[in-house]
Amino acid sequence: MAAVLDRTARIHLAPDLTGLSDAEHGAVRELVAAGDRLHRVYMSQRHPQALHAADFLEGRPDLPGLRDLFRMNIGPIATTLDNTRESIITVEPESPSRNLYPPGTTREQMDAFLQGHPGRRADILNPRTIVQAATQDNRDRALAALTSHPVLDALHPGLRQRLADEQDYLSVPYSVAFSDDMVFVSERLNAAASLMADEDPAFARYLRLRARDLLADDYEGGDAAWVTGTFTGNLNAQIGAYETYDDALYGVKTMFSLSLLQRDRARSDELQAALGDIQLVQNALPMDERREVRSNIPVGVYNVIADFGQARGTNTATILPNEAYLARQYGRTILMRGNILLNDEIFQETHRAFEAAVVDTQGNHLSSEGGFYRTLWHEIGHYLGVDQTADGRDLDAALEDTADLLEEMKADLVSLVSAPILRQRGYLSDDQVRGIQASGILRVLQKNRPRREQPYQTMQLIQWNWYLDHDALRFEDGRLRIDYARYPAAVQSLLREVLDLQRQGDRDAANAFVDRWTTWQPDLHEAIAARMRETERTRFRLVTYSTLDGPSAR
Repeated sequence: MAAVLDRTARIHLAPDLTGLSDAEHGAVRELVAAGDRLHRVYMSQRHPQALHAADFLEGRPDLPGLRDLFRMNIGPIATTLDNTRESIITVEPESPSRNLYPPGTTREQMDAFLQGHPGRRADILNPRTIVQAATQDNRDRALAALTSHPVLDALHPGLRQRLADEQDYLSVPYSVAFSDDMVFVSERLNAAASLMADEDPAFARYLRLRARDLLADDYEGGDAAWVTGTFTGNLNAQIGAYETYDDALYGVKTMFSLSLLQRDRARSDELQAALGDIQLVQNALPMDERREVRSNIPVGVYNVIADFGQARGTNTATILPNEAYLARQYGRTILMRGNILLNDEIFQETHRAFEAAVVDTQGNHLSSEGGFYRTLWHEIGHYLGVDQTADGRDLDAALEDTADLLEEMKADLVSLVSAPILRQRGYLSDDQVRGIQASGILRVLQKNRPRREQPYQTMQLIQWNWYLDHDALRFEDGRLRIDYARYPAAVQSLLREVLDLQRQGDRDAANAFVDRWTTWQPDLHEAIAARMRETERTRFRLVTYSTLDGPSAR
């Protein structure tokens, strides 16, 4: 515990909210209350005993170290300096099933069930359901939720009968599994919408639709309003269960988050003007399929007021929604978190790691501005490239637990492909492009060998190995030298492989690719990792928010 906390940076986010109207201050209070409840739901999703542990620590102010570790890890399982996962309090060991599938369920067991019951596949792997053993207690609990909250019964026609008929496993919608929580959150969103109805009617419509979405487990209405609406006020919010990174069994179950954001108007307007060339970047991607993409993606720079659930931490940016059919029909929205991306303390730590890893003459190539633009075009990269397999399947359904890994790697590579194009169009200087490329190299360097269940770190290791193999990186006297002349070709060749794997939609082929490119050599990778570890002052980040008090501040 002491070793981890000694390497923990304490980041306090305190944006100036004096410019908010009275109605917006009221909406913030309602949305914070909603976020508090979704935060507890997220903890419950990740570990079956997380809420018991949280309640225990709530009453133990004499255990500040444990309380900090719990808050930082959003649960009772902590990541160590060796990248292992260890309990910080007496709970069951972490399982790939998390609290989304029956305790102890293995991939082999569920694969066997789905092979014998192919008609249940879409139901079991629905991104917004919890899979439970079909016991009478579980049936009764779900039916009681429908009885207690008639609105859920109305929004889930046929669910009662399915609960009665399903054998072996129940697939319980999130709104039913967490019925009291979802009804509470829905009420808070409606209250915030009422406050904002006159000042920012588009934001109010989004909040009302999202309040219904959470009860129906169908986000189309809210996502359409979120992506296409013109918000005129100072607030925005990411609300719901979107990302699947925490599902270590299949990589399909989404987890809850709420991110409450204050718009930076000047930076937002500047970025929006640079997005007219998205089609040029799409056309430059190494893929045979030609695809027209929307150029009017809404992008905004925001200061984080408070984050809850899966969003808590130092997440730099988001592009949503994730469902391919919603992105095709309505587009997506990009949320850049300015007070994270441009935080000087965070940048100084990453800069120390970069200087330790590369040769002396290249240590000054990294810039916070380069990281900002790389992150922006990483998010845009999610919108570009392949959006379905060749036979029309959604990528997450086809690739399952490898889908997130490939999608994040594609976005990384698109951000690097876009830089020279933007330079040619006059949006970036040579120094800015070099800063983006240096940020792309820092992105792939690891301080520990990744676990396969870590999609970000695993895809970063793949890039590292690919760049070494294609001479964009060279190992010289214990450090790395970047060959900027070979770098673009290496990026293009890897991107071609990733796009082909997504287009094929072959999970076995994708896993074979991952296995091939995730080697870790003691005299190379570990040598660089050790250099970065030796110079680091902090590894982890504990984020607090001036807006929160009471339980949320802990």
